[in-house]
Amino acid sequence: MAADHTSKIVGTAWGLLILNTLGSAGAKTIIPLPRSLIQMATMGALVAAFVLALAVNLRLHIRASAFVFLLTLLLVPSVISSANLESGFGALFRCTRLALFVGTLWLLSRWWDGSLTFVRHHIRMYFAVLGSVAAGLMISPGAAMPELYGGRLVGALWPLTPPQIGQYAAVIIGLTVLLLLGRRTTRGSAAVVIVPALVLLALTHTRTATLGLLIGLVLAIGSLVLTSAAARRFFAWAVLCATVTAVAFSSALQAWFLRGQSKENLSSLTGRAKVWDALLAAPRTTSEYLFGMGLGDKSFGGLPIDNSWLAVYHEQGLTGTAIVAAIIIVLGGVALLRPPSLSRACAIFLISYCAIASYTEAGLGDASPYLLHLTVAASLLATPAAATPLATPEVPRRIPQWARRSEVT
Repeated sequence: MAADHTSKIVGTAWGLLILNTLGSAGAKTIIPLPRSLIQMATMGALVAAFVLALAVNLRLHIRASAFVFLLTLLLVPSVISSANLESGFGALFRCTRLALFVGTLWLLSRWWDGSLTFVRHHIRMYFAVLGSVAAGLMISPGAAMPELYGGRLVGALWPLTPPQIGQYAAVIIGLTVLLLLGRRTTRGSAAVVIVPALVLLALTHTRTATLGLLIGLVLAIGSLVLTSAAARRFFAWAVLCATVTAVAFSSALQAWFLRGQSKENLSSLTGRAKVWDALLAAPRTTSEYLFGMGLGDKSFGGLPIDNSWLAVYHEQGLTGTAIVAAIIIVLGGVALLRPPSLSRACAIFLISYCAIASYTEAGLGDASPYLLHLTVAASLLATPAAATPLATPEVPRRIPQWARRSEVT
């Protein structure tokens, strides 16, 4: 009973971390929500997550984790660059948030044992977020698919952008497919998650999330092909269906992929390349090269950077970029060294997805959903803690009465 209660608290703390990383900027909602109110809610969620994690881990039992250790190291260039206040006092606030975020992960690391516990927490929480998106679409289709975003799906109840919704949908689709292949869920339960998530993903027209889902699943299922007959059958059917779909609906797929944009606009990654070139050409001091400009809103010249590596380089310098690269390399290396298993396949999917999305999305250098995805991967790659043998109480040896008499004499 106590274990179930602890598990619920850990799941609640994980849900609060997800709430914290939803962000406060996005489309206009049906009921206007002041940004300050949203920021108070998200920051309050982080504080509550830390308090809950501390409440169930008062003795501060933590697991040795190279992943969280590297995240802790990432605080060093963040604090050094933010202390210059070039990005304003908001940089110090973001450093505090990142420190609290990493501290909560340290406290929760006690329950990382290679099981699928955090995968299930992840799916439930993001499915709830997508539920709010679907509710907004039903209540006000116009607000959920505004012309400002080219008719792409946004959050009408909570300010979520199309890339965010696409990311959440792609991640839970991939994880649920893998759970189904591993027979850890039923077909009915999987359909309840996969079908609506696929619809929402299609309505967002998010290319990065779609490619990340497809490539991540190919790599994850490929890691199971040699040991799982179900994975081999699914892979064969998926290839067949993909081939037929590509041939039969090639024009529709091309139109969906282009989103009404010209090929020139697509080649410049919807204008991202211009921002990237300007960022790389900007003059910097030696300190800025090494430690960056301080944690900010992942923008340059008022435009979003939309690249994790360049965002980290801009805000945390080459030092931060090296640490983030080490995080991906360490997790990927550990995943490759693990024997084939469902946990390993889920970890490979999450690592692959984050690596692919990092090219057109920012977030690997700060508290974000991408770090939560990688945290789930780290929990899947953790080895189960060795069971501590119970101490056998020493039973006092009974001395016969005749022996005690002889001792007296």
